[in-house]
Amino acid sequence: MSECLFCRIARKEIPAAVVYEDDTLLAFQDIFPQAPVHLLIIPKAHCEGLADLTPEIAAAAARIPQVAAKLAVDHGVQASGWRLLSNNGADAGQTVFHLHFHLLGGKPLGGKLCL
Repeated sequence: MSECLFCRIARKEIPAAVVYEDDTLLAFQDIFPQAPVHLLIIPKAHCEGLADLTPEIAAAAARIPQVAAKLAVDHGVQASGWRLLSNNGADAGQTVFHLHFHLLGGKPLGGKLCL
């Protein structure tokens, strides 16, 4: 999808503070952070959300928890705790319709799942 914001970031058409990249995944800092550590982890291939996974994107997305755990260590939140979540659909708060996961940490996040 050529006009998708996250596709454009993955293609390096829009700058982002990239913290991790491999052949199929990209992680970068959120531009409106909700916590001291707020990273977005995306598959590079376009997929609107979890309900739209292809086998190839599902294989890449299955590695996101492992990448998130590495990033939690790299960003100093492994010991104190961190959250990994994906909003799917407008009612869930999804505003960019490209599958992405938020890694949040660096402060007590409380029991609420809403950002």
